[in-house]
Amino acid sequence: MQLGIYSFGDTTPDPVTGAVPPAAGRLRDLIEEIELADQVGLDVFGLGEHHRPDYAISAPATVLAAAAARTRRIRLTSAVTVLGSEEPVRVFQQFATLDLLSGGRAEIMAGRGSFIESFPLFGLDLDDYDALFAEKLDLLLKLRAAERVTWSGRHRPALHDQPVYPRPLQSPLPVWIAVGGNPPSAVRAGTLGLPMALAIIGGEPARFAPLIELYREAGRRAGHDPAT
Repeated sequence: MQLGIYSFGDTTPDPVTGAVPPAAGRLRDLIEEIELADQVGLDVFGLGEHHRPDYAISAPATVLAAAAARTRRIRLTSAVTVLGSEEPVRVFQQFATLDLLSGGRAEIMAGRGSFIESFPLFGLDLDDYDALFAEKLDLLLKLRAAERVTWSGRHRPALHDQPVYPRPLQSPLPVWIAVGGNPPSAVRAGTLGLPMALAIIGGEPARFAPLIELYREAGRRAGHDPAT
């Protein structure tokens, strides 16, 4: 069993004083938290991506890169990267860079996100919510699989034998699918043979067990080794 922490870098008011911590101070505290987690032997620290006033992290890879310089062993991951509103090439480059800086400790946790503010922010249509995620996930996986990429889709210009750098130390760079309770998302993760991170924000963990079974069955049907 591995143990870790995830944080959204929340800047909600102090329950006693009512004071709202400034983003700069919150980020400094967060780097110290990650450093301490590394020192006490935790396995992983994850940072969420939000574009709201109550969270300080809109660019997890940037914060994780700062943490990489202050840590030695702990794995560093997004939790999550809202892939549907991101540019997959930049996501890959950012986390490949993080992997190089950290000595091979980077991971990507890709999800559709629990908030939607990033879609209008980046000029995307919410009617394409799931299609954007599926298409960009396909491109991200091709980017990590090969140095030169040929790919085409509906929501982004095509790539024709395009090299993408830098390449990470880890091969392949770990990519997880984050699922918040949507059964088709669990099936997608299993079908692709990717590890699944199940976000239990509320409710009894036992209620989420059927999603695990859906995930495992989808993986078996797709021919993936259950051991992986």
